[in-house]
Amino acid sequence: MRITRGRQAAVAGIAALAVAAGTSPGTAAEAAETPSGLGRYHAQDIDWHACAQGPDDTTGQELDTAGARCADLTVPLDYTDPGGRTITIAVSRLRATDPAHRVGPLLLNNGGPGGPGLDMPLTAGAAMGKVAEKYDLIGLDPRFVGRSTPLDCGWHIGSTVFSAGKNRAGYRHAVALQRDLAERCRATNADVLPHVSTRNTARDMDIVRAALGAPRISYLGYSYGTYLGQVYTELFPGRTDRMVLDGVIDPARYSQTLLADSTQANERALHAWAAWTAARHRTYGLGRTSAAVLSTVRGIQQAAADKPLRVGDFRVDEHFAPLVYFAGLGSDLNTPRAELAVATQTLARAAKGHQVEPGEGLSGLLSAMTTKAGSPQGSVQAAILCGDVATQRGTESYWRDIQTGRKKHPFAAPLSYNITACEFWDAPAEAPTVVDNDVPALLVNATGDTRTTYAGARQVRERWSRSRLVTVPDAHQHGVYGEYGNVCADAQVNAYLADGRLPRHDVTCRG
Repeated sequence: MRITRGRQAAVAGIAALAVAAGTSPGTAAEAAETPSGLGRYHAQDIDWHACAQGPDDTTGQELDTAGARCADLTVPLDYTDPGGRTITIAVSRLRATDPAHRVGPLLLNNGGPGGPGLDMPLTAGAAMGKVAEKYDLIGLDPRFVGRSTPLDCGWHIGSTVFSAGKNRAGYRHAVALQRDLAERCRATNADVLPHVSTRNTARDMDIVRAALGAPRISYLGYSYGTYLGQVYTELFPGRTDRMVLDGVIDPARYSQTLLADSTQANERALHAWAAWTAARHRTYGLGRTSAAVLSTVRGIQQAAADKPLRVGDFRVDEHFAPLVYFAGLGSDLNTPRAELAVATQTLARAAKGHQVEPGEGLSGLLSAMTTKAGSPQGSVQAAILCGDVATQRGTESYWRDIQTGRKKHPFAAPLSYNITACEFWDAPAEAPTVVDNDVPALLVNATGDTRTTYAGARQVRERWSRSRLVTVPDAHQHGVYGEYGNVCADAQVNAYLADGRLPRHDVTCRG
């Protein structure tokens, strides 16, 4: 959920799946070393090769330059039928350069759901510095993501998250968009959808572990990746070494309306950005006070509700204009704040009827959100979340929540409480994982995180008594380690990854 909730009874097949995975549903039962039928996957030879797939593959070229290698591992589509249809998952590896002090593989996940991670050995390696020399850094495109076996529902837009709009007409359109996504996915991928879930991604991770010949893995996960890591520890107890969870999701709150918890944080972040922008009126000309900047933003949203804004080749309506701000409020660093201010300049001119062209950043964002170019990632994001927790609660219930929330949080509530495609999804093939173990891990969270709230991190810390929590106060930041420039937080993570010893107490990293 780097941008980024209902529960349904499990259908038949859970018991068989539990046997295949080596655990019973929702428990921490010991797993067999090689679950029945999975031996050929655990013992498969890994064909490591160059990562670049052509002259335009900059990610692959950067991995090759760094000395990484890539491979495609085979996993079962359906873990209840390991002898049946298979799919592939793409992995990358940057090998440890200090074999005398090698810890083992460090699996990396960048969140989403549906975020690719093949390039993460580069970014994680940079954050880790010399500590990276002790690890085989393993990037992974989860099932149906990136270079792994694809899934695309053929949607005409890309983002599964958008605002409900200002009135019932707008909300009805939002309902129609989400229903359309669910129906398209069902029509084009009905045979695959039951097998798109966090639990199956965790099972894939364990095949990666086994194929690498490692008895245990270390793990670094951001955002949704923190939920995936927690699920892995529940399904495969005793198979993790050092765990870092950054931007922590409370699994008890994981549902199709997960973003509702972040409503207040996003509203506050918008006001903080407006104050920052007002202090730079000479640069951006968006208003000399926070109230004036917020008035400019409201004017953009009102104009988009009256008639979609023309921004180059894009059309930005009342559903997607707020999403530009939601996407830009993931960090309070100067660079993303400045990018949001520049995007606001463009949208404000469009709202006045001027012909405008988006800059590179806004163009990429609008392409991913409002056109079919974003369909693959939007499709997978919906399929994972809805494959985990889809619940039919009635379309009117979302509208009531939106209207109630709008009174205090007029920007965030219509977006964070909005309906999702999960309302129209088939029941998940398995019940959500109940994470009730206690695993030593280093948890990292900013108090003003606009995606995964600090309260959720506190809940996981209380549940995992052997863990420790690194808090970055007074920061509207989603994803801290290696991303925020907080020297204290980075040092805490690197010290833990270096020697495996958690801090004696929770740590607060001001700065």
